[in-house]
Amino acid sequence: MPKYRYSIQTDPDRSAKASARDIDVSRKAAREICRELKGKTIHQSIEFLEAVIEKKLAVPYRRHKRNVGHKSSVVGWTSGRYPVKAAKEILNVVKNLENNAENNQLQLDKCRIVHAATLQGTKQKGIFHRAQGRSSPKTREFIHVELVAEVAE
Repeated sequence: MPKYRYSIQTDPDRSAKASARDIDVSRKAAREICRELKGKTIHQSIEFLEAVIEKKLAVPYRRHKRNVGHKSSVVGWTSGRYPVKAAKEILNVVKNLENNAENNQLQLDKCRIVHAATLQGTKQKGIFHRAQGRSSPKTREFIHVELVAEVAE
């Protein structure tokens, strides 16, 4: 079993951490969601992710934007999507972060997400059977999500 660490070091008295390992979601969608969550409070990020799941707000795609349609609900940007599966998984991590912040006795209205990152996880190799006895490789890629919230003074 691998030993995982966070990619950021913080003061444990002023911060709370949460992570999810080996999630089966799109790396591109998770990266764009985490970029939007950074700097928001925990309650703002929960509201944002619930709006994405209900397809009321689109996530702006800033890096992976080729052939992505324009959405009118994106403020300050044109291209965006509604990554529902990734938003559901990251919402679970944000709720876990909220519970960890309560457990650390932090003020939730002053907690801001200072670190939101997606990292490459494990790869599961397999084969895709083809006609006439041939096969092609098939790989499922998983990701890790890390969130850290700190109390702003």
